[in-house]
Amino acid sequence: MRIEYHRTLIADRPRNEAFQKALASVIREGETTVADIGTGTGLLALMASKLGARDVYLYEVAEVGAVAEALIEANSAQNCHLIPCHSTEMVEPPQVDVIVSETLGNYALEEHIIETLADAKARFLKPGGVMIPQRIVQYVAPVIAPRIQNEFAVWDETGFDMSIARTMSLNNIYVRTLKPDELLAAKIWDTVELGSDADGARSGEVSWQLAADATVYGFVVWWDAELVPGITLSTAPDAAPTHWEQLYFPLLSPIAAKSGDTIHAILQSHTSQEGGTHVAWAAAHVDANGKEVAQQSLNLDNGYLP
Repeated sequence: MRIEYHRTLIADRPRNEAFQKALASVIREGETTVADIGTGTGLLALMASKLGARDVYLYEVAEVGAVAEALIEANSAQNCHLIPCHSTEMVEPPQVDVIVSETLGNYALEEHIIETLADAKARFLKPGGVMIPQRIVQYVAPVIAPRIQNEFAVWDETGFDMSIARTMSLNNIYVRTLKPDELLAAKIWDTVELGSDADGARSGEVSWQLAADATVYGFVVWWDAELVPGITLSTAPDAAPTHWEQLYFPLLSPIAAKSGDTIHAILQSHTSQEGGTHVAWAAAHVDANGKEVAQQSLNLDNGYLP
């Protein structure tokens, strides 16, 4: 991973301000000890140090850990201690008052934050200690504008039968920015209590009964992370823009629904250090009389090249 990715994190003011406020709300000068898991360049650890933390332990397994170590020295942060390993590999870790971890992806769970923080809470956190973040709420909304789905029309414009490749491309998830007026109302499909939930298998089913005719082209997913009570970081379309965007989940074919019809969405994922990230989604169209008109299922595993 190149340093450019980390520059986008440093440039993400909503992200940095939210974590700064969360850390400031829990650090007691000269007393609090902190573990920064997945520290990257060490920005959050340096924040904790400046706020008066007694000791800050930085966990980073990637090459950027060397940059964090140099930045610790450049900023004379003598209370910061780099531990160059993944936190789950640490034997007898120092016990801390606060665990902070910004291991969140465009798909919130893709960096295995559930597994990492469940382990950290069990082995790192003192009784009565604080986790940052504490909760992730995942949202989904139907997309009723064709703008993004139209990108897949190129497969049909070659003059050849490209349907196999087109289907593969639809079984993928796309990082995009959606506009609120391109969506129906959002609903919660999953809530994760970090440190308490240890299961990386997530699933949720939600439904929308339409008040007017609409064509659904796909679904959009985003998340809110409650860092501490009262401080939330959001990747919603109407939130302050961050380096994260929303995720577009295509459909194999648009759903032309009438007023009174119902659209069902099912989302499932499994994330783990060993197995990686697997995501599947399905949609069903039920008419106003309760009859199923059509259903379709997609799976990220089907979007990879053989």
